[in-house]
Amino acid sequence: MTLIRSISGIRGTIGGAPGEGLTPLDTVRYVAAFGALLKKRSGKRAPRVVLGRDARISGPMVRDLVVGTLVGSGFEVIDLGLATTPTVELAVPGERADGGIILTASHNPKQWNALKLLNESGEFISAEDGEQVLQMAETDAFDFVEVDELGSVKEQGGWTRKHIDAILALDLVDTTAIKNAKFRVVVDAVNSVGGTVVPALLTALGVGEVVEIHCTPNGEFPHNPEPLPEHLKDLTTAVVKHKAHLGIAVDPDVDRLALVNEDGTLFGEEYTLVACADHVLAHRPGDTVSNLSSTRALNDIAERHGRKRHASAVGEVNVVTLMKEVKAPIGGEGNGGVILSELHYGRDALVGIAIFLTLLAKSGKTCSELRRTYPDYFISKNKIELRPEMDVQGIVDGMQEKYRTQPHSTVDGLRIEFDNTWVHLRKSNTEPIIRVYAEAPTMEQADSLARRILSEMAQMAGIPA
Repeated sequence: MTLIRSISGIRGTIGGAPGEGLTPLDTVRYVAAFGALLKKRSGKRAPRVVLGRDARISGPMVRDLVVGTLVGSGFEVIDLGLATTPTVELAVPGERADGGIILTASHNPKQWNALKLLNESGEFISAEDGEQVLQMAETDAFDFVEVDELGSVKEQGGWTRKHIDAILALDLVDTTAIKNAKFRVVVDAVNSVGGTVVPALLTALGVGEVVEIHCTPNGEFPHNPEPLPEHLKDLTTAVVKHKAHLGIAVDPDVDRLALVNEDGTLFGEEYTLVACADHVLAHRPGDTVSNLSSTRALNDIAERHGRKRHASAVGEVNVVTLMKEVKAPIGGEGNGGVILSELHYGRDALVGIAIFLTLLAKSGKTCSELRRTYPDYFISKNKIELRPEMDVQGIVDGMQEKYRTQPHSTVDGLRIEFDNTWVHLRKSNTEPIIRVYAEAPTMEQADSLARRILSEMAQMAGIPA
C-alpha cells in the first residue's frame, strides 16, 4: 500500500492501514484540513466547493467520504459527478466557488485514487497552501460544525456541455474547416470519463465519424492508463483497421493528450504541445512556456514565429506561474499537456484536440505529413540510484562545476545545454536517486549522452557505472 502526501495533493492506493494507503480515515483527514484552509482563506462560515471525479472503481466511495466531510464542515458542495479535470477547473470560477476537489489519480492504475486540490481560480493550490494543508492534517487542526450549521450538497450537471461550448467559441477553433475535412477519428479513453466527453466534443466540432474503443466509463482500465507508446497498441491497430485520419488517446482525467498518425505511427506526446503551439502562436501575440524536461522542438517552433520558449521548473503549477509572468498564450508539458491561457490555466486535452484538428484541417496534410514539418528530437529517460548516505545534491553541484562553461540552468535541478542536445538532472525529493533526461536529434545520440552523464556521476559518487 502507498500513500503519497505532497503539496499538490494526496495520492494513494485504496485499502490498507491508515497512513499506509488512501483509506477512508486518510481521505477524511486531508479533506477536513483542506476545508479548514478554504475557510481561513475565504473568511466564510459556509464556503462553496466544486467536486468532480473520473470513472475509477473507487470513485463513488471516495466521493461519499469527501461529500460527508465537507457537509460536516459546513460547506456547500457542488457535485459535478463524472467530470474531467479541466472541466472542474472551469467550473470552480464558473460556480463562484472558493475551491475545488478532483478525485483522480490521473495516469495511475485503477488501484490508485487521489485528491487534487484547487483554489478559487480553479488552479492547483500553491506550494505554500499545500504545505499548510499537510501541516493541518498532521496535527488535526480542523473542526466540524454543529448540527444546525451542517452544509449541503447539490448535484450539478451541464458543465461538460459548458466546457465544450467554451471551446467552440474560441476563434482559434474552426469547426467549418474540421467539418469539411470529414475526419474519421478513433478514440481510446481507457474506460474513464473521456469515453463520453471526447466523442461529444468531436461530434460538436463536426468530425465526420468517431470510432470508440475503451470508451465505457466503468473504471476497468483495459491497459495501463498512462498514454505512452507501449500502452497504445490497441489504438494504433484500430486506426489502421478503420482507415482513420488519426487516433486520440487521453488519460483517465483527460488532461493529457496523445495522438496517432493515420498510418498507425505515433505523433509523439512531446509533439502534442509543439503542434498546438504552432497554431496558437500564428494567431496570438506572446511567447510560450514548457518545463525544463520538455523537447527542444518547442524552442524551434517558437523561433519560427519570432517568439521565445521560456523554461519553468517541472510541475504544472510552475508552468502556469511562468505563463502568467510572461503573458504566454499557450504553454504546457511534454507529457501531452496543453494549457491555453484564454480558456483557463490548466492542462486540457479537450482544447488540445480542438486546436490540433483545426491545424490539421487547415494544413491539408495527413497527420504524418504534419508531423514531418517539425524537427525530430528524441528523449532518453534514465536514473542513477545512490546510497541513502550519499550527498545527492553534492553530486548535482559537482556536475554543475564540471560543466560550468556550458550554458546551463539551475531553475530545477541542473539542465546543461550543448550544440543541439541537452541533459537535465533532477534529484528526487523522496529517495536517493537522480533522474537523467537527455535529448538529441536521434535516440542513439540521446542514449549516448545519457550514458556519458550517468558514468560521470557514478565516478563522482564512487560507485560502479
